[in-house]
Amino acid sequence: MLLRILKLTGYILMIAFIVVTLAFSSRESRHVSCRNIEIEFSKNEIIKISREEVAQLIDNLDNKLVGKELREINTELIEKEIEKHQAILNAEVFKVIAKDSNSYKGILGVRVKHREPVLRIMASAGTYYLDKTGEQIPISSSYTANVLVASGYFSDDFAKEQLLPFALHLEKNLFWKAQIEQVHVEQDGNVMLTPLVGDHLIELGNLEEFQGKLRNMKAFYEQVLVRNNWDKYQKISLKYKNQVIAKKK
Repeated sequence: MLLRILKLTGYILMIAFIVVTLAFSSRESRHVSCRNIEIEFSKNEIIKISREEVAQLIDNLDNKLVGKELREINTELIEKEIEKHQAILNAEVFKVIAKDSNSYKGILGVRVKHREPVLRIMASAGTYYLDKTGEQIPISSSYTANVLVASGYFSDDFAKEQLLPFALHLEKNLFWKAQIEQVHVEQDGNVMLTPLVGDHLIELGNLEEFQGKLRNMKAFYEQVLVRNNWDKYQKISLKYKNQVIAKKK
């Protein structure tokens, strides 16, 4: 019985010690100020703006964050400000309190995720990247992306509604992703493809039923061009339904 009482008393004292310690730590850390802003993002992202650019976005909102108490910093507001940049998909801002010798230091952590471009637009309407959702990403000297290029005469709506689904289809197909380097839209709406292998151009016509046209083209590759005929043709037309018309040099 005495042993049980001693054990119970020990538990109560331990709990009381933890509560008092946490309360003391809470009071001590309540007024911790921000000493540093740390910005991080994945090295594997296709495009990245610099940490200096992210820092400038934050500075534009509040240039006195360093030195301010953490409890006074509105992380949600900072996230929204960073996400205004068209190259950034989302931002996560969080507060960290670290023990520094006999005191506490505050750190403002900023984790940034960039948009992933799938198509580069170089057209009469403008020059920019498109991500898979159709959002525009501005061209910048800070980054470059090795993605499919679309050039020629077309509107932003055409790029988003017709070229983007085509680019996403190529992206999912290992053969076409490796083979098609550029898409060019002529003034009459005719779409021309530039392949990486061979000296020929592929005339697609319009983008209606492009899946079937690409299947026909792949069959032509497998049945004709694979027999050392890669450089014998100038243009291969798929614009007419269920037809592959090859023009020799």
